[in-house]
Amino acid sequence: MTRPRLDNQRRRLLLAAGAALVPLGLGACGSGGSSAPAATPTPTPTPRPSTMTLGRAIVVDQFGYLPAYEKVAVVRDPQTGFDAADAFAPGTVYEVVNASTNAVVHSGSLNAWKDGATDTSSGDKAWHFDFSIVTAPGEYFIRDAQREVKSASFKIGADVYLPVLRAAVRTFFYQRAGHVKLAQHAGAAWADGASHIGPGQDKNARLFSAPNDVTTERDLSGAWYDAGDYNKYTSWTAGYIVDLLHAYIENPGLWTDDFNIPESGNGVPDLLDEVKWGMDFLCRMQEANGSVLSIVGLAGASPPSAATGASYYGPATTNATSASAAAYALGAKVFGTLPAFASYAADLRSRAERAWTWAEANPNVLFRNNDAGYNSQGLGAGQQETTDYGRFSSRMAAAIYLFDLTGKAAYGSVIDVNYGKTHLIEWGWISPYEPGLNQALLYYASLASANAATAGALKTTFAYGLSAGHLWGAVNGKTDPYKAYIPDYVWGSNAIKLHVGNVFALAALYGIGTHTAAQSMAAASHYIHYLHGVNPLGKVYLSNMGGLGAEESVDQFYHTWFANGSVRWDSVKTSTYGPAPGFLVGGPNSSYNWESRCPGIHSACGAQAPSPPTGQPAQKSYKDFNDSWPLNSWSVTENSNGYQTAYIRLLARFMK
Repeated sequence: MTRPRLDNQRRRLLLAAGAALVPLGLGACGSGGSSAPAATPTPTPTPRPSTMTLGRAIVVDQFGYLPAYEKVAVVRDPQTGFDAADAFAPGTVYEVVNASTNAVVHSGSLNAWKDGATDTSSGDKAWHFDFSIVTAPGEYFIRDAQREVKSASFKIGADVYLPVLRAAVRTFFYQRAGHVKLAQHAGAAWADGASHIGPGQDKNARLFSAPNDVTTERDLSGAWYDAGDYNKYTSWTAGYIVDLLHAYIENPGLWTDDFNIPESGNGVPDLLDEVKWGMDFLCRMQEANGSVLSIVGLAGASPPSAATGASYYGPATTNATSASAAAYALGAKVFGTLPAFASYAADLRSRAERAWTWAEANPNVLFRNNDAGYNSQGLGAGQQETTDYGRFSSRMAAAIYLFDLTGKAAYGSVIDVNYGKTHLIEWGWISPYEPGLNQALLYYASLASANAATAGALKTTFAYGLSAGHLWGAVNGKTDPYKAYIPDYVWGSNAIKLHVGNVFALAALYGIGTHTAAQSMAAASHYIHYLHGVNPLGKVYLSNMGGLGAEESVDQFYHTWFANGSVRWDSVKTSTYGPAPGFLVGGPNSSYNWESRCPGIHSACGAQAPSPPTGQPAQKSYKDFNDSWPLNSWSVTENSNGYQTAYIRLLARFMK
């Protein structure tokens, strides 16, 4: 059965090598740089024994805290939800204990959240234990002195997040299509041959509507599996590239050449090596007239190299072309700063301008994959086509990055004429569901060459929007006892957490609003802490992170490779290896449900929908499971490269 996915508009809201056989396109981007093998093998993470039975009542960031930042443990007493029977009455004295010496380094009292009220989103009563005064590097845990209950252990230090960031970035290597995954890079547990390079696959992909026509064959290899499925969606891939480029731009000194990917040691930051892997695919997707193909549908199997089905592509569209123009342009800007990539950057600039020209001449070329109306059933899973506003957003982003790259007035005019039509300006509200366009608009407003009036209007409106109820209004009103408020817990709620956190980080980066950069970053930090365990489940929402210090991380999630029932890669607890580390999952989804025809259609349905996720307070609408149809776990636990790039961007902002 074909797995349904979010349509493109909602997915965007939640988020967001070789030559062609026939002269349909321009081929790969210009060459630049070199590669060298990495020297350090990746160890297989070993799950740490859990002590959460001693007190999931006290939740902390299980990786740790930066010395100068606010540190708040949350103590919880469940009132509603699956854990309502686990009542906890906290004591009056809380301690920070050095895990190595068992010495108490700080003690204090709790502050009740909203005078003991029960939070409806989590079903919990909560208290806060602020231990920001503790700044000395070391490993610690929080202890309730009277109840003899303790938290997971955590570290304090300037580099506590570096191993986590590396793991998060390395998920893109695991997601690479068409690249061998040697044990020295992937770890012996997840080593695999190159996928989708057999007969009729990515190097010989054919147009979906002409599967028997050899003249439509072209090399569309490379890029990344988009999520838990292996398909490659052009506009989304372009968005991931833009996000990763911003992560580099915002903190270039962070990105070293030792992340243990095949390109490590080549003198180029590994983040940019990963970007180039994706960018080369976008180049293969561009046709000679400047347009860019919309999608490549790939077969699935576990492991990926076992997939033998043919690869098919969809035609060029306006949105795929505009989104690619933005990625080409920003890529040309960044790679242009590296002497070894001068020709590569020049090629990207040319591609960006040709893509822009085609999209301007063809503003409404649409294609819906996996859609009976387009005879494209079975091509991909997610719907990559977008709305009129989605195409407008892609055009605006492309104009912004092209203006920054070229300085040409024609691109600046598009921005000045149309910025008033953006939701940011029209609504005066910073939507957590439009991160890509908001990011591009603020980037433009920061440019010295920007139109002063346009830049001023964008900054003023963004500053005004920061006071909204889901931003500073929630912080000041203490709306969420876990200090990471979002309006709704829907499919991809963890991404929404990150988009809100990134709003605060952008305010700090560009000096916008009435709060200091330190205050804005403090607010943003709690969205990272939430994903690292400061949540009602006491769970790190990254996969298989026991080897990096997490006591309770994601055990299994929906992914074609790490499939339900796999002897090697299913669950950390029951399979040989479990899934690869570092993947961010979708998160609590209060709208989750099983297949609508259950329970009668299949024995896997059981008597009733699994609870959790169903029938729970919003923040508890989650469980680690990877069942496919008819339980449809993908709307809760599936990963997405869009979630991953949002996480990488925000986490990187806290590191030097």
